[in-house]
Amino acid sequence: MSTTAPEDMSRRQQIVETYKYAKVGDKRLGLWVFLAFLGGAAVGAGLFWLLPPDGGIFEIIATVIGGLLFGFTTALLVFSRRAQASAFKQMDGKPGAAAAALNVLRRGWTTTPMVAFTRQQDVVHRVIGRPGIVLVAEGNANRLRPVLNNERRKYERVASDTPVHEVIVGDGEGQVALPKLVRHVQRLPKGLKPADMTDVLNRVKAIDAQRSALPLPKGPIPTSMKGMRGNLRGR
Repeated sequence: MSTTAPEDMSRRQQIVETYKYAKVGDKRLGLWVFLAFLGGAAVGAGLFWLLPPDGGIFEIIATVIGGLLFGFTTALLVFSRRAQASAFKQMDGKPGAAAAALNVLRRGWTTTPMVAFTRQQDVVHRVIGRPGIVLVAEGNANRLRPVLNNERRKYERVASDTPVHEVIVGDGEGQVALPKLVRHVQRLPKGLKPADMTDVLNRVKAIDAQRSALPLPKGPIPTSMKGMRGNLRGR
């Protein structure tokens, strides 16, 4: 992957870098994208060929344009989905993987990584959105339970009317697998009105201010998903 910041890249550069990263975990990515383009182009060309008026140069041009349009759209959709799956596969099990995955959440969500952690580098991230406050933990479930309970009590004191959800990332019973994390968070029951978001964010600032002097665990959080999130969403 390039060391250039994602925001400093052109759209073409972002797609190329995303493809290189995704290719590591999905050797057949190029083949699937190519087949998706052919399939989409065939469908698009067929649809535009059947549109009136029949015959003439206009129909040929429309058929070509329709084929290219459907082909590129289908290829981009397949590329986005497979690139996302590849990114999750490569990040799974690495420290900070959940925080990187949560960066896919955009409008209407505020994600704060590493609001709490243990000496063994089990970490808790916080997401605030329509469901309320979502505490996303990754690491050893037994060590995380008391940390989550402590965090829940803090938020219940400053925002008692806001629902607090707990999610542990993993493959164990009652846990949420990394590839399903974002969708799971998005599907949590709505418990916070958009108009109340600012108030809740202001309330938790007091808690965050008390953490400013705490040392963070060593090891950077992966940023691959953050840099690629526009491409993964098919933007």
